[in-house]
Order: sequence, then structure tokens, then C-alpha cells
Amino acid sequence: MNEDKLYSFVMRGELTKIALNNTDVVSKHSSSECIVQEYINSLSLDLLDDECVNSAKEMATVYTAIAAFENMVRKFVVKVLLEHKGENWWEECVSEKIRKLATSRKKEEEKIKWHTQRGDSMINYIEFGDLISIMQQNFELFEVYIISIDWARQIIQTLERSRNVIMHSGELGRKDIERVGTNIRDWISQVGD
Repeated sequence: MNEDKLYSFVMRGELTKIALNNTDVVSKHSSSECIVQEYINSLSLDLLDDECVNSAKEMATVYTAIAAFENMVRKFVVKVLLEHKGENWWEECVSEKIRKLATSRKKEEEKIKWHTQRGDSMINYIEFGDLISIMQQNFELFEVYIISIDWARQIIQTLERSRNVIMHSGELGRKDIERVGTNIRDWISQVGD
């Protein structure tokens, strides 16, 4: 490649980079800088202690992985039950105890009209750990995906423990963060995404 062609190639790359930075195009897992800055301003992060904010940002990354995983498992459970039981899967495949708790939570949230609710699906109103109970109740439908209920329970309990530490403003150690990643990778390798 001669010098003019090399220069032209590099300059086209730089111009492309500038053009992309000036658009709202974002990667699969990134946030738009504009939205991030808007949240920072809305939340008055500049008024908070820098050390606390930085620590929370680190844990926010871990929480992002756990929250995404939890929602993937919820979608997985709904998908399997919907495929095998149809639209009435909630009544047919979920215990009365879990359904009552979910209904109670939903009714409580409906009273607070000024705040966003968890979602439209009743699966959003159950505990993370309740997903295991639902899989166990319907194991014949899930056994083709998971090694055993005990294996699935161990993964979800481990991730739920880490989730709870973060949700109560705690910080996970490096080994716990690595364990979160290992559990997520194991689940996706076994069950899929």
C-alpha cells in the first residue's frame, strides 16, 4: 500500500469514527452517552461523594449482568410453559401460593399510580427463587434443558445472594464477581440464551 492510499484509508476510518460518534447508533450492550449524561444530571450525581459513586458504578456493572440474567430466566420459563401449556400456563403450572403472592404484589403496586410498575406479565411479580419452584413443579418440561433442579437452584441461589448484596448497597469481592460470571456462563452453555 503506498503512502497516499494508507493516509486515505486511515482518514476514512477517522471520519467514520467521528460520524458514528455523532449519531445515536450504539452497540448491543452500550448506552447512549446522551442518555447517560441526562441521567447523571437528573440524579444529581455530582452532589454525591465520589468514592461512593465510583463504588456504586462498579457494582452497577455486576447488577446489570445479574438483572439481565434474571430476566432471561423469566423469559425462558414463560417460553417453555407457553409452548407446552398455552395461554393458561400461569394458572395450570404455577402454585397457588406463588400466584397469590404475585397477585398481592401487583395490587399493591397498582395503588401507587405515580410510580412505574414491574410489568404486564405476572412472572415479573414473583421472586427470583420462585422460578426454581415453577421449574420443579413442571420438571418434565424443563429436564431437557437443565441438568437437574438442584443444579439450577444452586445457580439461581448464588446469583440471588450476590444480587441482594448489591441491591442493599453492598459491594461484592472479586471472587464473588467471578462466580457470578461463571454461573451465568454455565447456565447459558447448558440452557442457551
